Amino acid sequence: MLCCLRWFMVGTRTRKRPDTSKRPGYITAEGYRRLEEEASYLWTVKRPRVAKAVAVAAAEGDRSENAEYIYRKKQLAEIDRRLRFLGNRLDVLTIVSDKPKEDGRIYFGCFVTVETQDGEEKRYRIVGPDEWDADKGEISMDSPVARALMGKEEGDEVLIRRPKGDLKLAIIQVSIDP
Repeated sequence: MLCCLRWFMVGTRTRKRPDTSKRPGYITAEGYRRLEEEASYLWTVKRPRVAKAVAVAAAEGDRSENAEYIYRKKQLAEIDRRLRFLGNRLDVLTIVSDKPKEDGRIYFGCFVTVETQDGEEKRYRIVGPDEWDADKGEISMDSPVARALMGKEEGDEVLIRRPKGDLKLAIIQVSIDP
């Protein structure tokens, strides 16, 4: 009975987000370099530091009630999990190093300046889903805004349907350089 229950529980688990670790995708050269630097930092700096902390905590005695040991082991597992993910992703990503065509249309890697219906100007760069950073104005090519912008050109208006209401954007400028 316990065997069947365990199979049932494992069989019905679902992931909170889809596993993209093996799915091929596009990335800019800068984004690829940032992921490589993160992996290098985790492997050469952070992991050895945490592994040493695990050894120190283990030397303190009883590990079953040692909070520092338990915390550091979990931290080490998180670092290893991230390293595995980065290794898998870096293997399947395609680096797009060619500059987009400069024909006024929006392509992967372009910088786009848009004006919202409120008159606010925003500048985006369309990048791969593994490298987007909203603070830097980088949006994923899979995002609704980027999908609506792709292939359009200066002077076009796009309508983006959102749960909180439609958003109309006017494309002011398209460039391949920052």
